[in-house]
Amino acid sequence: GRTFAGGYLRLVYTENRGAAFSILQNKRWFFVTVTFVICVLIIIALFKYEGHGFFSYAATALILGGGIGNMIDRVLNGYVVDYIYVTFFPAVFNFSDCCVTVGTVFLIIHMLFFSERDTGGEKVLRTRR
Repeated sequence: GRTFAGGYLRLVYTENRGAAFSILQNKRWFFVTVTFVICVLIIIALFKYEGHGFFSYAATALILGGGIGNMIDRVLNGYVVDYIYVTFFPAVFNFSDCCVTVGTVFLIIHMLFFSERDTGGEKVLRTRR
């Protein structure tokens, strides 16, 4: 593959028929189903709960975009094409994986710092009325 950033970044072609680090190989429809269910749950949560801000909306967009991108690859090809390799990380991944990861970080930031608290200091999610 092609090398960039002083050799720290390489573009390689890999067909990943499993999940992260190529675990659970050849479970195509399992991953399609799980991804679909997670996407539906995220959409339901987006409409059911109030108090969304930048991080929760960005998280939703990134997680859904990345998840749907990988799901389309699995449905059409039976595998996800991974192509990003950085020398300090053991796995090859793709842009959709990056979106899901950054989206998850944004969701955690939102939940830790921007979600509402009840009077006891506990985090709460308020449902829409």
